[in-house]
Amino acid sequence: MLPTPEDIRAYIAAGLACEHLEVSGDGAHFEAVIVSNAFAGKRLIARHQLVYAALGDRMKQEIHALSMRTLTPEEFSKPV
Repeated sequence: MLPTPEDIRAYIAAGLACEHLEVSGDGAHFEAVIVSNAFAGKRLIARHQLVYAALGDRMKQEIHALSMRTLTPEEFSKPV
């Protein structure tokens, strides 16, 4: 059974404190906007590693592709 965007959102939220979390996708490919204070002072790769850690083995087994925007609350609040 393919995971839903809601499943992915719940997996991330269970392993990473988020101020804002949006996930969309079709069961194989997902896109996420993840806003967390845990990202403060971290480079992009370290931010993604935090998300991968929250997802655990699901990234290898259930989730085919995940595109992420990882932002601090301050970055998220800035106008685009």
